Amino acid sequence: MANLNPESNEAQSQDNATKDLQNLSYEEARAELIETARQLESRDIELEVALKLWERGQELAKVCENILRDAQNRVQKAQDDAAKAE
Repeated sequence: MANLNPESNEAQSQDNATKDLQNLSYEEARAELIETARQLESRDIELEVALKLWERGQELAKVCENILRDAQNRVQKAQDDAAKAE
C-alpha cells in the first residue's frame, strides 16, 4: 500500500538525501555546491525552493569541510609518522 502521508514522504526523501551526501566525493559535493549557489543567485526561484537549495548547500558545505578535515588529519599523521621514523 502506498504511503499517502506527505510528511513521511518528505522524511524519507531527506533520509535518502543524507545517504547520498555520505557517498559523495569532495569533487562531487563541491560541484553540486557550486551549482546550488548558481541556482540561488538566479533569483528566478520561489522562496520554498530557495530555502531547500540553501539547506542542501549547507549540507554540501559540511561534507566538503569534513572531507578536507579528514585529509588534513591524514597528512598530519603521515608527517608525524615520518618524523618519528627519522
